[in-house]
This record gives sequence, structure tokens and C-alpha cells, in this order.
Amino acid sequence: MDYQKLDNDSISKQPKEGNNSNIKILSNIRKSTKEGSQDKIKLLIRGLGDKNGLARRSYAEELGNIGKAALPALINALLNSKNVIKRRAAAKTLKLVGDSNAIPHLIKALTCDSDPVVQCSAAGAIAIFGEDAVNHLIIVLKNQNYTEMQHGLAAWALAFIGANAPIAIKKAAKSKNTKVKSAAISALEEYIRNSQDKEAIMLVKNAVNDNTESVQIEAIKLIGKLDKIESLIPILIAKFSHKNPEIRKASIFSLMQHNIKDAEEQLKNLLKIEQEQSVKKIIELALKNI
Repeated sequence: MDYQKLDNDSISKQPKEGNNSNIKILSNIRKSTKEGSQDKIKLLIRGLGDKNGLARRSYAEELGNIGKAALPALINALLNSKNVIKRRAAAKTLKLVGDSNAIPHLIKALTCDSDPVVQCSAAGAIAIFGEDAVNHLIIVLKNQNYTEMQHGLAAWALAFIGANAPIAIKKAAKSKNTKVKSAAISALEEYIRNSQDKEAIMLVKNAVNDNTESVQIEAIKLIGKLDKIESLIPILIAKFSHKNPEIRKASIFSLMQHNIKDAEEQLKNLLKIEQEQSVKKIIELALKNI
């Protein structure tokens, strides 16, 4: 699922009618209320429920400029408003305010709100807080009571944080929890690409042979996204004989992404014995591209 697309409450699709009147309203709010006053904040919070996307963005930016003083009202709107548009906008506005005290409340919205866009907007806001947010996201991933979408959003946020919290991500990649470990391995992509950190590369290498197949698959996919790492190529070729067709497919696809000519003979041999049609198609595609 494209969580970034879901979070993007596109203003281009919003009606532009009444936009001038909304600008006038915002101008009057600025003139008639003191900067940072609760009256002004209250009026701006009300504006987050506006049906016009451009107007909502203007109100959100004004609240973002006010900053921490707007935090209690935004949290209240996020968690208690009956207007789903306002809850979505409140989550995005908390990202503009940028105060990490909002993290627990954003986590609550991610895990408790019934609207998937609110959940996604909350995850997008959580992700900007970097290392401060990592442990909160790990708690979500560990909780089996949350939905697959909520786990996916937490993993997406962790991947977004990635290189901004390498110590915390590397620690999470050693977790005994499968979902945490899988998400953390995937989140190492940017950090490894930028740093070629040997410890991080070793974590991926070990994850390729993890006891849990879902962790193996994430590590194999990650290898395909990274610059060619010679020590990992033989491990991928060895996966051609794995009993799980998803692992075979992931290994072949990663090798294809790197255009590994050394695997051509093994791919031809695998094609002769492979029974799974979906795997055969990827082998044929790989042979055409190598």
C-alpha cells in the first residue's frame, strides 16, 4: 500500500469556490485576535474542518507558526473531534508544529482512530520526530492486537526515519520480535547506502538466513535495492534451492536488479527444475535482462 499517497489529502481536488472569502476570514482572525491567543487558536482549529483544502492548509500553516501554544487544542481536535476532516488536518498540523510531546497522542490516533487517512496522517507526523519516535513505533509493531495496516504504517514510519536514527534502528534489527526485526532491516536501506556501515551490512547478511522467512525476504529485498555488495551475492544464489517460492522469487529479483551475470548458469539450471509458474516467469525475465 502506498501510505504516502493515502496521507496526501490532495488539495488539487478540493473545490476552490469561496477561497477569497476564506482568505478574508483568515485575515480577520489575524487582525482581531492577539498572536498566540486561545481565541485565535480556537478559530483556526475550527478552520481545519473547512471543506476547502486550500483554506485548511492556510489555517494549518497559521497554527504551525503559532507553535507549541497550539498543541493542546490540536491534540484535542485530533483525538476528540467528530469531524473526520478536522482530525486528518490536526494530525498533519501537528507535523508542522514539530513538538515531540505530540508523539503519544499521534500514536493513539494511529492505533485507535477508525479512519484510515487519520491513521496514515498520524504515522506521517510521527515519522518526522526521528529517534524520539522509534520506541513508540516498536511498541505498535509488537502489539498483536493492532491491524496489519497499523503495523504497516508503523513500519513505513520507521523506514522514513531510517538514517536519522541509525543506532536505534540497528538495535531494533536485533529484536526477537519478527515484525520489529523485519521493519528495522528494511529501514536500514538509506543508512547503508550512505555509510556502508559494516555492522549494518552484517545485520542484513545475518537476516538473510534468519529463522523467520518474512525476515529473510525483507533482507533479500533490501540487498536488491543497495549498491552491489559482493559478499551477499553467493548467499542470494544459494537461496535458489529454498523451499519457499517467495524467497526464491525475491532472490532472483534482487540478483536481476544488480545484473549479476555470474548467476546466469544457476538461473538456467533452476528454470529446468522449477515447478512454480510465478517463479519461472521471474527466472525468464531475469535471463532476458542479465
